Amino acid sequence: MGQIDAEILKMSLPECKSPRKQSADPQHLHSTVVQLNVGGHLYTTTLGTLRKFPNSKLADMFNGPPKLRKDAEGRYFIDRDGKHFGSILEYLRTEEIPTKHLQEVHREAVYYDVKPLAKLLEETPLLFGETVGRQQFLSRVRNYHENLEVIIRVARAEAMASRYSTIIMCILRTEDDLARYNDAIDSLDTKKESVVNFGPWKASATVEDLLDCIKMDIEAKGYKVSLKPHNADKGFLFKSHDFFYKLTFTWW
Repeated sequence: MGQIDAEILKMSLPECKSPRKQSADPQHLHSTVVQLNVGGHLYTTTLGTLRKFPNSKLADMFNGPPKLRKDAEGRYFIDRDGKHFGSILEYLRTEEIPTKHLQEVHREAVYYDVKPLAKLLEETPLLFGETVGRQQFLSRVRNYHENLEVIIRVARAEAMASRYSTIIMCILRTEDDLARYNDAIDSLDTKKESVVNFGPWKASATVEDLLDCIKMDIEAKGYKVSLKPHNADKGFLFKSHDFFYKLTFTWW
């Protein structure tokens, strides 16, 4: 067992109340230097910094018998993308909130269960708008995330020897739109089964808001897409409702 391993283990053992021997100096143990390899990113910190929040997953990794493997250089290895781990460490050292890559840092704070940092990040305008505004809206759009997966799966299936894949979406904002759906779909110049339907929903967000969300979430997965209204050649009575939109994937 290495020196750091022994000291980590020592910190988890109960104090030995002996009149002849003092227990280990907690300050010394907390200042023990720890070398980390987080998915190939190298960091140096102290045991006390890693254990700043005792109930966190990160603290638990270094509490008691060592739970982590070591790399060839003897560094503790965490098998996770470590690009933003430095921001977690900086918060543990200074309690200063990061100002860049907030969504990515928040994801890491949640993973390592550093609750104070996760909560502070959720109060920033960017994450507040995402969690309280956008995600609350999308939770009211039935099967939103499932529909995105359908769109991507169908688009990939149609990509064979083609530069573009086109998916037709039907956006039904209100119950009145839903009531007109059957007549509108009959006017469409494509198979009913191939149309991906969204809505209706009970929220103030508009059709344009939902379209922005669809485009944003698909592009966040690495795809290049464009959106425009799809007007059928017949059924002109329903064109004004703008139910149908063409989502085009560009592959090359």
